[in-house]
Amino acid sequence: MIAVIAKVPIQPGKKEEALEAVKKLMTQVAKEEGTLSYTLNIEKTSPDTLVFIERYLDMNALTVHSSSLHFKEFMEKAMSFAAGQPEITVLKEIDSI
Repeated sequence: MIAVIAKVPIQPGKKEEALEAVKKLMTQVAKEEGTLSYTLNIEKTSPDTLVFIERYLDMNALTVHSSSLHFKEFMEKAMSFAAGQPEITVLKEIDSI
């Protein structure tokens, strides 16, 4: 399994725009084969930072997700609300319950 933690800082006053774009993205992500979970969170100490916690069957599933048209469209749209580059951490899952 592959896990991803992606943190996206949001410009002041742009959170609603960002959330709308993410909800649209998640509708498409839900249909991806190999995407096991994809959650949106807000960092408690930094409420203008969106945190995605993602789990994939394998690296191929992550590659399919990252290469999808809907993800590319989201990333293009994110340029209008992101306050900087996302911080992305890719992890190899060792164990889970």
